[in-house]
Amino acid sequence: MASLQTLSKSFPAWVFFCCCCCLPLLLTSSLPLKGASTAHHACRLRKINFQQPYIRNRTYTLAKTASASDKDTDNRLIGQQLFVNIRESNRCYVMKRVVEFVVKDVLLTEVKNQYPYVEEVAQFLASRTSELSSCQFSGKRDHIEKNLEQMKNKMEQLGENGKTKAIGELDLLFDYLENACTDAPKKGGNKKKN
Repeated sequence: MASLQTLSKSFPAWVFFCCCCCLPLLLTSSLPLKGASTAHHACRLRKINFQQPYIRNRTYTLAKTASASDKDTDNRLIGQQLFVNIRESNRCYVMKRVVEFVVKDVLLTEVKNQYPYVEEVAQFLASRTSELSSCQFSGKRDHIEKNLEQMKNKMEQLGENGKTKAIGELDLLFDYLENACTDAPKKGGNKKKN
């Protein structure tokens, strides 16, 4: 009987504790709800990364410099063709893969000594792909791989001019990455025609 009285006296304290301490912890928990996907959140970059005039100017200047040497005006590496048959929720993943390729196979090759600001732009882009390291595709991967392979094949077919074209389109890459991966994408994102 004494333990029942003790329990009944402490019951309001336990209710208060649970309501004030435990409930807020449960409501703000970072664990995903059943059935909720965390892939969407992993595929987001902060808009502020792209609003730094310094790196935007460096990227656009580098693209303009390389574009002046680009002999091929008929082909486009970075454009809407990358998103053919790709769900909007997978576009950031596609851009992550494109940026990884451009950084590794273009910017960090022998061309880094041929153009101004290559290392700064490569570092900026590599930092963004690092932030997207948990970004995964959802659904089938076939169209993603096909579109990426077409871009790589086109660059290879262009030979010596392929890397120049990729660098000349860094402004597009910057805009497409921003549009696909930030929560508040800006309108446009493809100043050059496909």
